[in-house]
Amino acid sequence: MSTEPSPRRRLDQPRAPRRRFLPEYDPESFGRLSEQVARFLGTGRFIVWMTVVIIVWVVWNTMAPSAWRFDPFPFIFLTLVLSLQASYAAPLILLAQNRQDDRDRVNLEQDRKQNERSIADTEYLTREIASLRMGLGEVATRDWIRSELQDLVRELDKQRSVFPYEPSGPRDEGDR
Repeated sequence: MSTEPSPRRRLDQPRAPRRRFLPEYDPESFGRLSEQVARFLGTGRFIVWMTVVIIVWVVWNTMAPSAWRFDPFPFIFLTLVLSLQASYAAPLILLAQNRQDDRDRVNLEQDRKQNERSIADTEYLTREIASLRMGLGEVATRDWIRSELQDLVRELDKQRSVFPYEPSGPRDEGDR
């Protein structure tokens, strides 16, 4: 057993890239492809084409001359092809659903934030309207001023009847 210390790693420099055994791919591109495949698998067109292929397959392998048949009666190769298609379709559909769930989660979060902003704006506007109503209660309205002036005119009329106005001197034509 050797007692040599392991070489020190420097923390101020990035590590050298490791060798990868698996191929690299862009997860976003793969996700978009899976969504396209899932959308196609969920259409009536896919079902019609799959039905046509299976019917042609079965008819060819039962009616064609024996030398041309590539999958005799138990149709084992057809079963293998359908199983292979299903084994790839299921994970692609799940991947597409996961991406849709992620988008839905982001949309719900944005909707929640928008709702919070709308509620805050509504509460602010409600407080402002309440303060305006309270302020308007203290403001003299046209009807209130009119009624006050009418009361003053009545009071002046009463005082005039008690103390009639007597001119003290000659009146000019322009005085009123």
